[in-house]
Amino acid sequence: MTNQEPDAQGAPLRAYTDPAYRPLCATLADVRANIDRLDDEIVRLIAERAMYVKDAARFKRDAFQVSAPARQAQVFDKARQLADRHNRGFANLEQVVDATYRAMVAAFIANEQTYFNSMKDLGDTHA
Repeated sequence: MTNQEPDAQGAPLRAYTDPAYRPLCATLADVRANIDRLDDEIVRLIAERAMYVKDAARFKRDAFQVSAPARQAQVFDKARQLADRHNRGFANLEQVVDATYRAMVAAFIANEQTYFNSMKDLGDTHA
């Protein structure tokens, strides 16, 4: 066993036993290039989502509404359903997506709370 990174241009060193598995790339470098491409798109989408989170703060009355626990539960449930729908053979994808969304939503709520605290109150216009 060595403590060095794998050869990104080398041939595969292991094979899946599942006959239905179909390799996606010829080299680890190809795998990494595709992950990098996807990361760019994922971060672009997170940045777009962030702006909607920022906008949502305008509609909240207090810290409880910023955290919106019922909405969080809906988001997590939907994310798990989407993981199930989009899964192409990755074991435990639902758990990976759930953990990812929980971390992302917690970070977004913390930032939304900061925005909320810095906003001016327009008063109760819907009383």
